[in-house]
Amino acid sequence: MEEADQGAQRPDSIPEVGEDAVTTVSQPTNTLTEEEQEELRSELAKVEDEIQTLSQVLAAKEKHVAEIKRKLGITPLNEFKQNITKSWQEVTTSTAYRKTSETLTQASQKATAAFSSVGSAISRKLEDVSIRSLQHSISMPAMR
Repeated sequence: MEEADQGAQRPDSIPEVGEDAVTTVSQPTNTLTEEEQEELRSELAKVEDEIQTLSQVLAAKEKHVAEIKRKLGITPLNEFKQNITKSWQEVTTSTAYRKTSETLTQASQKATAAFSSVGSAISRKLEDVSIRSLQHSISMPAMR
């Protein structure tokens, strides 16, 4: 029974990648009358015409926008700069950016304090070493 199922294709199945969609379409899932087929063909032609018209209108609008931008002196570089500026503003006002910035500021302050403490400790040690060295030099008789 399994072999019979593998060879049969269900009429309502969706074509897989690589399958010939035309073959699937040419084998309608339900039988249409000549009148229904003619109505569908007419609707298809109408929708294709509408798509063509919309494409032409869109192309004309894009050309018009380009002309307006040219007259205003808006160059692609200016638009790019504006987009970058807008994007950076959006980033800097985001919650994640603000939280990260606050965390890094706190970490920087703590690191500065730690380095300052280490620096002070090193300075004190160096002072102690130099004072001891001086005391040792003074206490030792001059060698001849």
